[in-house]
Amino acid sequence: MQTIQNICCPNCGSAAERHYIFDSQITRTQCPTCDYLMISCTRTGKVIEAYAPGIHAKR
Repeated sequence: MQTIQNICCPNCGSAAERHYIFDSQITRTQCPTCDYLMISCTRTGKVIEAYAPGIHAKR
């Protein structure tokens, strides 16, 4: 089962979607405007995959 929530993108502020995928305990947030993507575990909160153009990772 899956639930889709319309949200503001945490990267650019445009309209984005958050998909709650209950079978695999995954949350996927994606923005078509800036190509932001974050996939995380719903149970632990750990990030599985992330891509955020314009946000630089700390070294």
